[in-house]
Amino acid sequence: MTDMISAPSLFSYQDIYKGVYRARIQEFTNAGQHAGFKPAYKDSEKIAVILVDYQHDFIDPGGALYVPGAQDDIARFLKWFYMNAHKITSIYASMDTHLPFQIFFSCWWNNPKTKEHPQSFTTITTEDISKEIWKPAFQVDWSIQYVHLLQQRVKKDLMIWPYHTMEGTVGYTLSTPISEAIAWHSAARNTQPTYIAKGRTMRSEYYGIFGAEIPDPEDAESGINVALLDAIMKHDRIYVAGEAKSHCVLESEKQIFKHFGNKQELLGRLHFLRDCTSSVKHPIIDFDAQAEAELAIMERQGIQMVLSTDLIQ
Repeated sequence: MTDMISAPSLFSYQDIYKGVYRARIQEFTNAGQHAGFKPAYKDSEKIAVILVDYQHDFIDPGGALYVPGAQDDIARFLKWFYMNAHKITSIYASMDTHLPFQIFFSCWWNNPKTKEHPQSFTTITTEDISKEIWKPAFQVDWSIQYVHLLQQRVKKDLMIWPYHTMEGTVGYTLSTPISEAIAWHSAARNTQPTYIAKGRTMRSEYYGIFGAEIPDPEDAESGINVALLDAIMKHDRIYVAGEAKSHCVLESEKQIFKHFGNKQELLGRLHFLRDCTSSVKHPIIDFDAQAEAELAIMERQGIQMVLSTDLIQ
């Protein structure tokens, strides 16, 4: 068993390291109904937890885009979660959601001379396009414009990612212990979780959960989700965890900062569980160093950096 004051007896840390298994939703729901907690709507202080992309493809060592350290991140998160579940009002869980033809997958680009497609973790720059190292196979005008817009607006190059979290695959699903914990909390606190599917936009990448890197003018859903931002920031405190620190977690927080940057009292509600997330490993780029530099800036602007050992007081 565990030393957590409220974890259901059927939870075990070893589950986190098993990989994919059948989620015991009925069993965890039954346990939640006997937890003895008050309903979430009675909370005098509203506390939200944002779980960014805790999916099998990022969590499991055999996943398509495994983030080293992710299983340990979940172990730390779940210990914190079960210790504080009686105070957590709302859960928002995002799911990276991809389809076969998208601008950041290798099939979208090729070398016009060799007809080869770029390998995973290849960066494509405006210079690469002008030199005809890479050429888009689809949506040519937009694709070229998109790479320019990435560099101009968000100071990034287009990254070619391995096929990951493909909708309908096992890798797309949430890590099973996370799904079980959400089911347990929902029953224990009589509250419904909110699931956020993000990333279906064909012509742009989604890192942050609130909108695409570059909104696609042909896809209204790729714009900033103001309703979701407002719903989350109505809580008195918001805790953020997930994968990966260097991309989807970081960009989600940056989107909050950008939208509420002139409201310091709101930014102070954000708490980043910094030991419940890890960075993507790239053969050349030090993504973790980049993420830490940006997080340091946000901390100076008011975000609260906390650890999984810090209980909600």
